[in-house]
Amino acid sequence: MDIPQPAFEALLRRIDSLKEAKAIDLSTEEDLSIAVMNLVSLEEHFFFTGVKTEKPHYFDLLQEVRSLRKELLGKLIDRHEGETWCITKHLLATTMRLIEVGTKLHSDGKNGEAKEMFERARKTYALFWGLRLKLIDTAGFKKVAEAEKPWTLQDIVNKLVDCCDE
Repeated sequence: MDIPQPAFEALLRRIDSLKEAKAIDLSTEEDLSIAVMNLVSLEEHFFFTGVKTEKPHYFDLLQEVRSLRKELLGKLIDRHEGETWCITKHLLATTMRLIEVGTKLHSDGKNGEAKEMFERARKTYALFWGLRLKLIDTAGFKKVAEAEKPWTLQDIVNKLVDCCDE
């Protein structure tokens, strides 16, 4: 995700000012966001395990984890505008996956590639916080999507359209 550096730095400064003003308990919310990331990953693992083993009880576990994830994400995202619910879910899921890819690359000695993945994870996570704290206008996603190649806004919408009905 290629966000112009000045805009990204401005977003980080606004988040830091909220932390300093103690406007919200970001420490607790950061922990909660990490928990949501892990629950999304668990949903994926239960799905793939259910498919691979053909044991339906994994799909039941998936539903339990999904219910918990929805409840906890609801504590972070209180008001839905458009598809902000799904956008935030996917930003957190993407952050987690980029961290995992970066970690694997690092353990394989590919430190430069790992650093790139970690930076993408940081930017994706900052987008989540920008949306969560209402520091960015969701119209800003359109600008990011239009600037990002090969992704277009239509690509993103197409990816989201089948998963937003929770």
